[in-house]
Amino acid sequence: MRLTPSGGADRIDGAVRDESGLYLKARVRVAPENNEANRALEALIAKAFGVAKSKVSVARGHTARIKVLEIEGASEAEVAAFVARFQEQT
Repeated sequence: MRLTPSGGADRIDGAVRDESGLYLKARVRVAPENNEANRALEALIAKAFGVAKSKVSVARGHTARIKVLEIEGASEAEVAAFVARFQEQT
């Protein structure tokens, strides 16, 4: 996941593939202060994935632009299908 804080909107911009692999690009309205952007990202992904906000958490990259998220109870196949939905949009 690549996050753009202070991005003017809360949205997932699509999936991108580069030398490091496939990841989603997202933006949130809030600034990266006091963990606000991470919380907004968790809420955005939870809503898009269809789970409670408490099920999504930033596992790595709390202060970096590139983040690894965990979705409690989600299988690898479900996550892959979720990312593929956004890959088709780009």
